[in-house]
Amino acid sequence: MNKTNAMRLLEQGNVPFRVETYEYDEEHLGGEHVAAQVSLPADQIFKTLVVRGEKQGIMVFCIPVTMELDLKKAAKTAKDKKIEMTHVKELLGLTGYIRGGCSPVGMKKKYPTWFDETAMLYDEIAVSGGARGIQIIASPEDLKQFVDAEYADITL
Repeated sequence: MNKTNAMRLLEQGNVPFRVETYEYDEEHLGGEHVAAQVSLPADQIFKTLVVRGEKQGIMVFCIPVTMELDLKKAAKTAKDKKIEMTHVKELLGLTGYIRGGCSPVGMKKKYPTWFDETAMLYDEIAVSGGARGIQIIASPEDLKQFVDAEYADITL
């Protein structure tokens, strides 16, 4: 397995993590599919969502794969009037990552980032490793500090 940029950055930052790989295909990029193949319960596997705010521009929200982002709560958290999901075609240009492989670690630019507050309940959570088929498993606190994120109530 090749090291991803996200893995290299965490190593450089001395952030402890482990990696799990899983099988995927274009039809199965959803978090439930990932959850069935890695060693953590689905509530501990976080997907990375990229949104555009009316005032704030591009922002990142990491939420459990079992939940949905509440756009109203997310906008309020970001102190923005209205936010919407970015189009999947924009993802690579904005983040350097593709759908199914978008990690909060190592995006092209530093965007304001929030983790759903449920992350605090766990010793470890999984986020994309920066490529399809790779999950990085680490302490939510370590990840939050590394990407300079905040915890918030952002899910339905």
